[in-house]
Amino acid sequence: MITSFIFKALDRRAVWVIAALVSLALLVPAANLALPANHPLHVPNYAISLMGKYLNYALLALALDLVWGYCGILSLGHGAFFALGGYAMGMYLMRQIGSRGVYGDPVLPDFMVFLNWKELPWFWHGFDQFWFAALMIVLVPGALAFVFGWFAFRSRVTGVYLSIITQAMTYALLLAFFRNEMGFGGNNGLTDFKDILGYDIQSDKTRAALFSASALALAAAFLMCSGIVQSKFGKVLIAVRDAESRSRFIGYRVENVKLFVFVVSAMMAGIAGALYVPQVGIINPGEFAPANSIEVVIWTAVGGRGTLIGPIIGAVLVNAGKSVFTAAFPEFWLFALGALFVAVTLFLPKGIVGSLAGIRTWVRQKANAVPAGTVPEAAE
Repeated sequence: MITSFIFKALDRRAVWVIAALVSLALLVPAANLALPANHPLHVPNYAISLMGKYLNYALLALALDLVWGYCGILSLGHGAFFALGGYAMGMYLMRQIGSRGVYGDPVLPDFMVFLNWKELPWFWHGFDQFWFAALMIVLVPGALAFVFGWFAFRSRVTGVYLSIITQAMTYALLLAFFRNEMGFGGNNGLTDFKDILGYDIQSDKTRAALFSASALALAAAFLMCSGIVQSKFGKVLIAVRDAESRSRFIGYRVENVKLFVFVVSAMMAGIAGALYVPQVGIINPGEFAPANSIEVVIWTAVGGRGTLIGPIIGAVLVNAGKSVFTAAFPEFWLFALGALFVAVTLFLPKGIVGSLAGIRTWVRQKANAVPAGTVPEAAE
């Protein structure tokens, strides 16, 4: 069954994308670690972390495309799942600090000592083990998506109303995590990480390994999403997107279809957040900001929703442009981002990948068209 799933997933496009990501996972760290700094192909240390961050954003955009592009669920709350996965990883990294913190407490993180906490909260137990943190990275976002989706989809909340509710959920979590009483570091969040799995988190080799992990995670997620959309279940997803009432009328449990894909997407977003945190060195409540979730929608729209590869391209291009634009004109970035979204909506409604596919189809049709006034030769 698994073999059949993989073979269906590996169409020509998926093979090229996965091969490119695996090549990145191998070649970029090699160019960083093996080549001297004066070599023209050397990748500097800062670029490793920056590109790793882009790959994590691409994984987040891919997660959104699975629910929006193929099931028609416009979620404005995927930043919440991303942040929850990031906090799960951050809690593990904080427990690894031990007595090396500013206050030297072997159990309590520095912010808890500063706030006069006497003991570790119950929900922090277990995060000193990586396997437990890895489970929480996928289970916590998945559980939130399951509970939210259970009530929303069975209440048949759709369209803009569902989008508003997902945004409200994200904003509620933003306000909650800002409170010191929650036990997640308040507005400062979690930072000052020392190591991961026993390796110095600041070392060049660790950063290169984290980049490779991000690229491989994106490749695995792309393979899984490709398998889902190429399967019979993927056809049902598209039917729900295009004609939900008809799908329900012919017997499909639409709410179960939506719930499954929403939970899978949330878990993918949690993994993206977990890989993001050790590479940027901090996780704080700002990651729950509704504007972050809206940006993910823009990345997906720019690349082309419903294409899988489009959101990856959109996330990388928009964030690379952001890095350049904010360095030159930081006060105008939000205006540029809004103008980009408007321009894509007006002139490239199918995004970059969708528009290119449309142009290729048009060229092919023109090439195969029979000139007017000619009669095709009869087949012999």
